[in-house]
Amino acid sequence: MSSLPARSVIEFSQFDQLRDAREIIFSEAAALRQMGSALGTELCDAVDLILSRPGAVIMTGMGKAGLIAQKICATLSSTGTRSHFLHPAEAIHGDLGCLHQDDTVLALSNSGETEELRRLLPIIQKMDLPIIGITARETSTLGRASRVVLCLGDLKEAGPHQLAPSTTTTAMLAMGDALSLVISKARGFTPLQFATFHPGGSLGRQLTQINEVMRPRAEVRVTQESTSIRDAFVRLSSPGRRSGAVIIVDESDRVTGIFTDSDLARLLEERRDDQLDRPICEVMTLKPTTIQADASLQAAVDLLKARKLSELPVVDRQNQLAGLIDITDVIGWQPEAASVDRQAG
Repeated sequence: MSSLPARSVIEFSQFDQLRDAREIIFSEAAALRQMGSALGTELCDAVDLILSRPGAVIMTGMGKAGLIAQKICATLSSTGTRSHFLHPAEAIHGDLGCLHQDDTVLALSNSGETEELRRLLPIIQKMDLPIIGITARETSTLGRASRVVLCLGDLKEAGPHQLAPSTTTTAMLAMGDALSLVISKARGFTPLQFATFHPGGSLGRQLTQINEVMRPRAEVRVTQESTSIRDAFVRLSSPGRRSGAVIIVDESDRVTGIFTDSDLARLLEERRDDQLDRPICEVMTLKPTTIQADASLQAAVDLLKARKLSELPVVDRQNQLAGLIDITDVIGWQPEAASVDRQAG
């Protein structure tokens, strides 16, 4: 059987299509590099302006630029900056009531001459709200009305006819991402704050704190070092899901060891039955790998994968047992964890 990919040979009829598609991507990438190289301290001015005002960032734009404005609005909101989208046409029919004196307006228009935006700009200026414009030229109507202009430059649209907004909207999106993420860093926005705004989906799961997912201490089999193995497995029981590990703690409830089902199986395979009535501390794994309760779920997944563990004790700042992460728990929350090899802790 051939090891070549199924689509390794490009049909002649597809050649022109792929060539055109690659040229479009390459031309947009080149435009981004050009815009990035030309970017100056005006971006810093925009960052300072937004950070200095307690209100929200009001995004506005018409058509394709309006769709990009909505995406930038979502990025700002999810990274720590309150933001709302205001449709230019709807604004002059009552939606201007959403504006507040502490807000900042971020307007998008490549030409800077979009009719609906031109009608809106004088009203925003009359309300004394500062405008940040993302546009091709500072001399456009939007450019002149803006306190800060993030200039895209004269960009050619991609494609054979160079008509449909493509390169320009890609540039607007990149400029908006740059502005949003620089502001987020300046605010000291943390991954845990990001998780607060993304409780669903894979991002939310990865950034979820372990203490939201772990089996609490009350559901973990816990014993002292002097307990025999037999007692630990026969007499100890816990409500909820069963874990294949017993956690050993000292008098201060600090984790000192772990003993797993796999450890028990090895004793039986080696015919060391007499060890079952000996203290569990003689065969436990000393100083097992642990993780802090306020760490992220992704950190737990990475640790399980790196150390090839099945059970991971969770501790507080004093190294006292707080709970347990079992590999079966993580698989349900994080698809990548399904590849973790199940081995004894």
